[in-house]
Amino acid sequence: MSSDLVRFTIAMPQDLLEKLDERAARRGIRKNRSEAIRDLVRDALVEDSCADPDQEICGTLTMVYNHHASDLTKRLDDVQHDHCDEIISTMHIHLDAHNCLEIIAMRGSVAQVKEIADALLGLKGVKHGSLTTTTTGEAL
Repeated sequence: MSSDLVRFTIAMPQDLLEKLDERAARRGIRKNRSEAIRDLVRDALVEDSCADPDQEICGTLTMVYNHHASDLTKRLDDVQHDHCDEIISTMHIHLDAHNCLEIIAMRGSVAQVKEIADALLGLKGVKHGSLTTTTTGEAL
């Protein structure tokens, strides 16, 4: 990405501008309108990039499950071992006497990462989960 800055004018309703300013303020003193808009554009480009099944991405899968569910832990491990090239790290947290939180970091194509996430989230006993994807932004 070029470091040359180009100035342009944007017109928007006052209430929308106020919300942009509030968002910039929440993100810290260094965030100004220009940086807030650049962040929004980068977010949209990353989202578009993560829609391409061949794009290389990183993702985190967060799941909550009951570890007492019939052999769920073994089935979760089996899926993860089948994809050890894509799964780069996991964190397992005991929430209470029955529930666990597992966070799985993955790297691979959009298609691979989504396939692994679907396989894990589809296991009986997984209560909830979500996949968050991103890129390094180098292709933007």
